[in-house]
Amino acid sequence: MSEEIVVEHAGVDLSGDEAGEGVPVVLLHGLTATRRYVVMGSKALERSGHRVVAYDARGHGRSTPAPVSAAYTYDNLGHDLEAVLDAREIERAVLAGASMGAHTLLWLALHAPDRVAGLVVITPAYDPEAHDLDRRFEHWDALADGLERGGIDGFVAASERPDLPESWRETVEKVTRQRLSQHSDLGAVADALRAVPRSRPFGEISELGRISVPTVVVASADEPDPGHPQAVGEAYAAAIPGARLVLDEPGRSPIAWQGSQLSKLIAEVAAEADAR
Repeated sequence: MSEEIVVEHAGVDLSGDEAGEGVPVVLLHGLTATRRYVVMGSKALERSGHRVVAYDARGHGRSTPAPVSAAYTYDNLGHDLEAVLDAREIERAVLAGASMGAHTLLWLALHAPDRVAGLVVITPAYDPEAHDLDRRFEHWDALADGLERGGIDGFVAASERPDLPESWRETVEKVTRQRLSQHSDLGAVADALRAVPRSRPFGEISELGRISVPTVVVASADEPDPGHPQAVGEAYAAAIPGARLVLDEPGRSPIAWQGSQLSKLIAEVAAEADAR
């Protein structure tokens, strides 16, 4: 049975749920997503002997907004993650996160490595060298403006990508609309869209060389998911000692979109972590 949880931290109520028993696994979603969009509703981890905690990041889903619009940095998100671990009395956990969630778990792995047993880093996008390039944030600001002015329709219009292959367009729009419909406060999501991309989870990719726990990096192909360049995932995997890189099969749906496949990878990392 799944238990609903609420963790209070720094003026925010973090809404989540917990299910199962065994090796603790914490799931962290991406920007504009909710806790459902890590393993896409799959219950395979709970059924295979894992204690699974998933929560909505501040300002997302049913979690409350940050006290101020700028408080969506990786320091904020990372300390939220620590608070969830503390509240659920989890000393060390396997962390699995997509995009913003991937960057958040790496923040924790670098700032509090004793809390981390293993990592599944799904579709990272943060590139330290390209972070401050001119016009880097115009896209995110346009999405935030579209969401504030036109709601979900405004966001979808602002996110149109002429380069997206026709075969992917219907799926991407459908998932986008479903994802955004899960939020209690779209204004808070707009604030996060402006703040999160401007934040740095770490300084240089070389810092990832300090990570020593079992790690899998899942990198999607650029055609279906150009917002999360495959080259970034490859660079992360190369920098983390012993990390395993998982890539999509050509022409197939990204592994990052397949909850059962991701659950299998997370279970493998959990088994390796438990054996150490």
